[in-house]
Amino acid sequence: MFWYPLLAVLIWSGNAIVSKLAAGNIEPGAIAFYRWFIAWILLTPFMLRPLWQQRQQIRPYMKKFMLLACLGMMLNQSLGYYAAQSISAVNIGIHNALIPLFTVVLSLFLLKETPTLGILCGSVLSFSGLLGLVSEGSPERLLQQGISSGDLLMLVAVLSYALYGVLLKRWQLPFTGWQFIYLQMSCALLWLLPDFLRSDNLLLSRDNLPLVLYAALPASLLATLFWLQGVRLLGANRTAIFMNLLPVFTALIAVGWLGERLHSFHLWGGGLTLLGVLLCQFWRQPLPGRTPATAM
Repeated sequence: MFWYPLLAVLIWSGNAIVSKLAAGNIEPGAIAFYRWFIAWILLTPFMLRPLWQQRQQIRPYMKKFMLLACLGMMLNQSLGYYAAQSISAVNIGIHNALIPLFTVVLSLFLLKETPTLGILCGSVLSFSGLLGLVSEGSPERLLQQGISSGDLLMLVAVLSYALYGVLLKRWQLPFTGWQFIYLQMSCALLWLLPDFLRSDNLLLSRDNLPLVLYAALPASLLATLFWLQGVRLLGANRTAIFMNLLPVFTALIAVGWLGERLHSFHLWGGGLTLLGVLLCQFWRQPLPGRTPATAM
């Protein structure tokens, strides 16, 4: 059963490599649009008729679908492609590892969840690791030069996806997995179209077509299928733990495939980040004087 989420995370790790390979081969706005458009086209024969029959039930939720698509499919993916033009795939993987941490922190405010010692200590550790990563092991360099544009874009991307996850939990929209994803894709294409039309080079070529197809098929459809199957068999909480392997797989593929070098700040910065995320997930002891919040 654990093979399903493991394969999903492995495929998504490969997508970080695709993002890096796409830099210089295709415009970020173009690959972001083509990715979801191809996946949308493939799902349309199966989704259009049942969703049309449910159009009256869908209409009240369209504003929420538009916001979710903006956060989870437009901002998160597009900013990732733009960031890949200036930072390494290893950095992208470590940034993505922060999504569970940001999700937990946002849940404190939006879902009124109880703050824990794990969240407090984990946030400090992850922030320290992130500081080491974006400063390349030299905090004084960060003070002198500031954070790079690529790192800043990835921080916004992972914050967007974390907010997306929290809103999903808060709203609990009444649609099945593939219907839900297809509706988001439909809305995301509207968000992505302006950037796509502004792109200088929209042509698919022998060099960039495999990258687009990987992003559209394995990363968007196959990995989603594996992940949903993992959630069905293992439960959402147990499946989510596998996301902690994302930066590990990304680093291994980046070193082996792209020839990227792992520096010491990658190891200790990424290690602190991942340790902080694990503390947030597993150390559930409430802060002194706090009692567990009741479910909303």
